[in-house]
Amino acid sequence: MTQLVTLRCVYDVVELTNKALVTERVIDVFDAAGIKKPDISILSEEFLLEVKNMVHKNIALEVLKKLLNDEIKSRVKKNLLQSKSLMEMLENAIRKYHNKILTAAEVIEELIELSKDIQKMDKEPGEMGLSDLEYAFYTAIANNDSARELMEKDKLRELAVVLYEKVKENASIDWTIKESVKAKLKVIVKRTLRQYGYPPDMQKLATETVLKQAELIAEELTGKG
Repeated sequence: MTQLVTLRCVYDVVELTNKALVTERVIDVFDAAGIKKPDISILSEEFLLEVKNMVHKNIALEVLKKLLNDEIKSRVKKNLLQSKSLMEMLENAIRKYHNKILTAAEVIEELIELSKDIQKMDKEPGEMGLSDLEYAFYTAIANNDSARELMEKDKLRELAVVLYEKVKENASIDWTIKESVKAKLKVIVKRTLRQYGYPPDMQKLATETVLKQAELIAEELTGKG
């Protein structure tokens, strides 16, 4: 119900925002309507269908773009690679619209599929028996074809849990600014990757990615989150 009201409010401010949207200026249609942004996590089939069927496709596109952009940005501090991948998908879809490769209606279809992909991604940690933080480490090491081909999914999952625990055990409160601690963690990560048979040619990149991911969740790792 809230979502349908949101869309009606957005529709009411079409005249206010339409001129700016036609010139491709980024406008926050939610602020213009004086309403609270809906949460992407509660986007229902009904809501997505309502967006798809809006007469003013540029407004519908702006609604979805804003929702997805905000949602993806909120994930940056939790999952480095997932958020990067999602943002690239969003930007690519919008670029195709601006370059007139796709119509507004076609891009809306892509963004609806992207929102559904996000909902599926949110279920994966639970399906794998991982916490969100463990899953972030999993995406960090499963982000290349070599690793996925050489190692079974269950082994990558086990490795992700071990990496998370080892980094958590050895991360001091100020570890992100202490080079000695960072160097120690780097050695631990490299050794663990090697022990689990991670592809040798990808170990350096995986180590860097794991440490970058760890820095993003530094407070949670040290119990200060």
